[in-house]
Amino acid sequence: MYAIIATGGKQYRVSEGDVIRVEKLDAEENGTVTFDRVLAVGDKTLKVGSDVANASVTGTVEKQGRAKKVIVYKYKRKSGYHKKNGHRQAYTQVKIDKINA
Repeated sequence: MYAIIATGGKQYRVSEGDVIRVEKLDAEENGTVTFDRVLAVGDKTLKVGSDVANASVTGTVEKQGRAKKVIVYKYKRKSGYHKKNGHRQAYTQVKIDKINA
């Protein structure tokens, strides 16, 4: 059984036991999170819309972290302008425990 959930402006296809990295959630490590925005649930048939209105996915927060640094380099030729900047995106690593459909 799998589910498609939406969190942080992105959609994820998850099954029980999967480990996913989502945008930073306000949760403690080893705490539980519940994803209520379930878009679809599939087993042998795909259920969408009002069939999954009460569905949810629960998971355990494994860790909070930051991704590798991405370098942002701005440059304009002939004018001597250049600017180097870096960004590290925060994430939450979640292990999917149960799909309640």
